[in-house]
Amino acid sequence: MGNKDELLKKLLATFKIEAAEHLQALSSGLLQLEKETGWDQKKNLIEVLLREAHTLKGAARSVNLLEIETLCHRLEHVFTTLKRQDQTLTPELTDLMYQGIEYLNQLLMAIDSPPPAQEKSKIVLFTRRLERALKNELTPPPPSAIPEVESPAPVEKPLSVDSVRIPGSKLNSLLLQAEEMLALKLTAEQRAVEINGLLRQLSTWRKEWSKVHPEFQKGRHLVDDASSKSTGISDFLEWNQLYLKAFEHNLLALAKAAENDRRLVGSMVDALLDDVKNVIMLPVTTLLEIIPKVVRDLSRDQNKLVELKITGGEIEVDRRILEEMRGPLIHLIRNCVDHGIEPPAERERLKKSPSGTITLSVSRKEGSKLEILISDDGAGIDLAKVKQKAIQLNLISESEAEKRTTTDWLACIFQSGISTSPIITSISGRGLGLAIVKEKIEQVGGSIRVETSLHQGTQFQIQLPVSLATFRGILIRVEDQQFIVPTLNVEQVTRIRRGEIRTVENRETIQINGHTLALVRLSEVLELPRRSPQPKSSEFLMILVLGTGDQQIAFQVDEVLSEQEVLVKSMGRQLLRVRNVAGATVLGSGQVVTILNVGDLKKSALKAIATPHRLPVESRETALTQKSILVVEDSITARTLVKTILESAGYRVKTAVDGVDALTLLKTETFHLVVSDIDMPRLNGLDLTARIRADKKLSALPVVLVTALEKREDRERGIEIGANAYIVKSSFDQTNLLEIVRQLI
Repeated sequence: MGNKDELLKKLLATFKIEAAEHLQALSSGLLQLEKETGWDQKKNLIEVLLREAHTLKGAARSVNLLEIETLCHRLEHVFTTLKRQDQTLTPELTDLMYQGIEYLNQLLMAIDSPPPAQEKSKIVLFTRRLERALKNELTPPPPSAIPEVESPAPVEKPLSVDSVRIPGSKLNSLLLQAEEMLALKLTAEQRAVEINGLLRQLSTWRKEWSKVHPEFQKGRHLVDDASSKSTGISDFLEWNQLYLKAFEHNLLALAKAAENDRRLVGSMVDALLDDVKNVIMLPVTTLLEIIPKVVRDLSRDQNKLVELKITGGEIEVDRRILEEMRGPLIHLIRNCVDHGIEPPAERERLKKSPSGTITLSVSRKEGSKLEILISDDGAGIDLAKVKQKAIQLNLISESEAEKRTTTDWLACIFQSGISTSPIITSISGRGLGLAIVKEKIEQVGGSIRVETSLHQGTQFQIQLPVSLATFRGILIRVEDQQFIVPTLNVEQVTRIRRGEIRTVENRETIQINGHTLALVRLSEVLELPRRSPQPKSSEFLMILVLGTGDQQIAFQVDEVLSEQEVLVKSMGRQLLRVRNVAGATVLGSGQVVTILNVGDLKKSALKAIATPHRLPVESRETALTQKSILVVEDSITARTLVKTILESAGYRVKTAVDGVDALTLLKTETFHLVVSDIDMPRLNGLDLTARIRADKKLSALPVVLVTALEKREDRERGIEIGANAYIVKSSFDQTNLLEIVRQLI
């Protein structure tokens, strides 16, 4: 976007001019409305005022002026009720609307600085009085009689004697300090190992000395008999033997003390960590409490009947994992309602119950694992559409598509851009959601897989660690470097004979437990330089099987050293996201070791096995610069904002002030996509889209509707007329807009 501050200043300057015009039109229109007596004239004036308030609201949203947007929304609601004749224009209501316009003027004058708390409280009080006036519950008092606080302050509940409120940030700090003590435990273990190593060396010396000691004694006597003077050599050797025995005795005592210290420190650190972890362990219900409302609101919005069943909410998990999983779980649940559960009429046609069922179950598994199952009895995933989308996006060729299994196609739904939705909305269609879900889950060391059956339903299986910062890890060696692989992601550690490797379609494979797995060398996946010669004479190879179910890959490593408890350390902001790397840890020896990201490893391995057919980067960039977009928006502020976003991304952009202006441009120039508002004068966005679809030359032109209309019937209308995407302004985000545009052109 370049200089964002400079852009915001320009947008605000444009908004001031536009807002002043809208406020003047509101004020004069309201004055004229008071004078009119005939309903037809009043209705036309109300329609104009409604449009002015709506346009100003959208412009305020474009520049993040929440207070102005809120007030405009309230005035818009009043004009809507007047238009429907649900409300009579009383003098008291007119006075309140004038007061609202005055507040808007005040906010506009102070646009360069945030409104003070006093002004915000006035706005809140005004909106309450306006709502009560609409219900005919209140005759507004004069300003001097308005109290400073309308509702009593909430009464704080007394804390119980055995509880205390502590900010989450302090708990996180306490946990991090406690987890750092794990390094002390590992160091104590390492020192005990090193001392025992010295004892073994000394024992080896003693064994070798015992072999030559008899010969040494014979030689010593011969020297003593042949020499009248003592050389002192034999005395020194005798003393040396006694000294080493005493040294061994002391070292043995030190080894016993080190072992006692190791056990003591280990038990104390483990107990402390367990207690602190219990402090931040929360029941899964804290994560799931919002799910029923999400299902209720979305099912009502889509006229679907959905029953939600939740089990296992009492299980406790690390609070940090719950925070990371909130978004992914809500997305999966929304997918179940939006994509999975069919409308009641469709379900009855399929001989199903009119009400669909979504089940969310949480359970503990062995090895400190947590399993979350999300399933529905809906339509299932149409793999034919997944295949069609993958080919359309050049992710795979048609010849390769024929070789893919059901498991391969199911794995495709987690790739960016894959979606079976016919239209892009704020809920679905961009093909980004499941890719983000998978990435989030893998970032906390988890995994996800999916099973589906057409017209029967879909199930997502998620496995997560119970705790985030510490875990069991397998220490391995690749070339001359050591790495940690989380045990949670390791399905099996085994060794195979070199002769067991088979080549299938130019790919190395091995048989593990009756399944054929692709074999890759971890050194090649990590792109490590070859430093140590490979021992060709070695008959066996060490193998790590990573992944779950049908998504397993075998990685060859040079050596598996041990399994141990691991404390994750951040790589710092400079290395926040490094491919194949999840973090780092410090061994008891003080050596820093990289923790591998298993999700990235599998992606890198798949690329190494078969590189997908993609457009070259140069051709994509060249194609991007040739794309032309038409932006149709009656608000100059919103129009400028969208135009700036698209131009900054490299597109050529032209603008139109309404649907009529847009049709004129479409007939004279070539465009690759249209981004249009809906509520516009002369010809609105819905009618514009219908005209485009009816024109043979323009019928294939992608159309994105960006609007403040967020009701279900509005979205359905957009789908009916043939819009490709429907973005609600209240959830507008420039990244989403650009991603949608890239997908459509």
